[in-house]
Amino acid sequence: QVQLVQSGGGLVQPGGSLRLSCVASGFDFASYAMSWVRQAPGKGHEWISDINSRGAGTWYADSVKGRFTISRDNAKNTLYLQMNNLKPEDTAVYFCAEPKAKYGLGQEAEARGREYASWGQGTQVTVAS
Repeated sequence: QVQLVQSGGGLVQPGGSLRLSCVASGFDFASYAMSWVRQAPGKGHEWISDINSRGAGTWYADSVKGRFTISRDNAKNTLYLQMNNLKPEDTAVYFCAEPKAKYGLGQEAEARGREYASWGQGTQVTVAS
């Protein structure tokens, strides 16, 4: 049974930082690419980042590029999202997710209507003063 259990998040002031974690179980984590997706209030899901299975390749949405860093520790079955210089518009529920491999990775994969095989439970990030 695949499980993605998230931690981190919370309330932070603009310009602050947070780190999200996602611990995977029930599948061979080191063999799969992973993603972070967010959903702001009243909006649909927004893809923000991918990382390939070995962690050697990363992709970011323009909205977070240069501020967010995705990483993974395959020995710990854990995915991370380091978020720096947070802005109020980053306020959202953040999800880790396992993307379906047939779509590829990055912005182009989203444009093709990528689907996700598994989701974490979501964690709230609120950026406000």
